[in-house]
Amino acid sequence: MDLKKDFLRKFIGGILLVSLIALGFAKPVHEYLSIPGDITLFEGQKLDFQTNAVQVSAPVKDSNIAVDQKGETLSLEAKRHGKDELVLELAGFPVKKVDVNVLKDFKVRPGGQSIGVKLNTVGVLVVGHHQVQADEGRVSPGEKAGIKKGDIITEINGQQIEKMADVGPFVKQAGEDGKPLNVVIKRENEKIKTQLQPEKDVNENTYKLGLYIRDSAAGIGTMTFYHPQSKKYGALGHVISDMDTKKPIVVGDGQIVRSTVTSIEKGGKGNPGEKLARFSSDREVIGNIRRNSPFGIFGELNKDISNGVFDKPLPIALSHQVKEGPAKILTVVNNDEVNLFDIEIVSTIPQKFPATKGMVIKVTDPELLEKTGGIVQGMSGSPIIQGDKLVGAVTHVFVNDPTSGYGVHIEWMLNEAGIDIYEKPREQAS
Repeated sequence: MDLKKDFLRKFIGGILLVSLIALGFAKPVHEYLSIPGDITLFEGQKLDFQTNAVQVSAPVKDSNIAVDQKGETLSLEAKRHGKDELVLELAGFPVKKVDVNVLKDFKVRPGGQSIGVKLNTVGVLVVGHHQVQADEGRVSPGEKAGIKKGDIITEINGQQIEKMADVGPFVKQAGEDGKPLNVVIKRENEKIKTQLQPEKDVNENTYKLGLYIRDSAAGIGTMTFYHPQSKKYGALGHVISDMDTKKPIVVGDGQIVRSTVTSIEKGGKGNPGEKLARFSSDREVIGNIRRNSPFGIFGELNKDISNGVFDKPLPIALSHQVKEGPAKILTVVNNDEVNLFDIEIVSTIPQKFPATKGMVIKVTDPELLEKTGGIVQGMSGSPIIQGDKLVGAVTHVFVNDPTSGYGVHIEWMLNEAGIDIYEKPREQAS
């Protein structure tokens, strides 16, 4: 009897397992599983799904969304700012709830302009050590004091250090008095105190620290977007690191100026190319730099700018709305003229949290390939346009394939700029 019960239990279990597997292959089940559990749209946007047996319960009369189901197509239109939910039904039974979040209509002006970047660090940056020829031999006082390459000197003898010129008088006085300097340095997230005794260089008859220091950095890049209402901008799409220490520069303040591309060093396999540019002759400051982050540089502009291609602001695409396929970038390859060039978005990751390298892109435009060989240094920050929406920015080139590289989603650059596109909407019952 027990053998019969065991056989019957296994037989029924087998039937249930086969039924569940068959259900998983059923077309209606695949249809409702393929529809995401939450959808975010901007006001006025539409979204289409292919469906057949799956039905959608009609939203309430005063809903923030409109649903139109014709044949095998389900169309969802975002009418106004707010939250709603849809219920998917299969054979009259509710099988899935979909949360719909409608964001306020949002537009920014795409960039593409070549910009000059001037960064001033917090304190002075230690970029290396050198040996001082003292009476007892060659020595580096800075190295002896435990100061490392990449450290930032923020205080000497209780006084704030902001630039290289602030350091000299302290060194001279300490050398003459024979007293060590009380130095505070910033290393990663640590605050470290040490004592540093300058040594007299017998060849030059001056006191030295045995350190190479720098208080500013300069370079070029590309403007990504400008938000006229807040005056905020984003550029570059990646962090600016010091060329010597390879560490991100901690920004005290900085400025951006217009720049002009003078020539292009064409890229090749294993040798990324570069835009050669100069700051505009008037060196007019067009904005400040408040933040240097993994997603680029950010601040405010002091005047309106235009790229001559898009005179009006464009809507944006969130990371999950970007599609693989053709797109364009805005960038400068000659003088200060911004042009559109064809690229392909090879892959894109629908990220739920801020992250870099959300896209892989490939340059397909014959003119740009002929001129630059693909993505070159100085092109970082070039806006990526897809379907008349700003979707991201160029960030890095693949060293072994300069035609290809990474892009960052515009959603995360806006977030870093302090622009809130996720204003809390009113709740709406469905």
